[in-house]
Amino acid sequence: MIPARVELLLTGHQVTVGQAFAPLLTSIFLHSGLLHLAGNMWFLWVFGDNIEDHLGHFKYMLFYLACGLGAGVVHTVANLYSQVPAVGASGAISGVMGAYMVLYPGARVYTWIPPIFVLPLPSVVVLLLWFALQFLSGLGSLGVQSAGGVAWWAHIGGFVLGALLVLGSRRG
Repeated sequence: MIPARVELLLTGHQVTVGQAFAPLLTSIFLHSGLLHLAGNMWFLWVFGDNIEDHLGHFKYMLFYLACGLGAGVVHTVANLYSQVPAVGASGAISGVMGAYMVLYPGARVYTWIPPIFVLPLPSVVVLLLWFALQFLSGLGSLGVQSAGGVAWWAHIGGFVLGALLVLGSRRG
């Protein structure tokens, strides 16, 4: 997904709707390497099964895709003139994490604190700290031309959308 293609389409340049918007979906299934894929799958493994159990298989698939698309839109808006391609499932997985925080705030997440400590912390603590890091990094990235890196605003957008989408479905 290349945010600048959307800007080019909106300003009447020779870019098709498909070239501008199809990558919002397809880029969710691409990764920049094995470590990128492994990191995303780790977070999906830790948080995803409970959300899938809560929503059911089909609704979970729709939820995941909606979070990925929403994350891509937020990333595009925050980086409208960027020609740097963005790939990865982290925006969608961030949506899963936002949903987990809403649905299971007291669930214990074993968290590694360098160099050797592992503590079981409430998910709301872990995920709010993670979100704060994403938000601060996103603020720091605004207006900065970069050669690539992390799509902070995709993480932020996915997390917020995921949390909002499950707010009405909390149990007890």
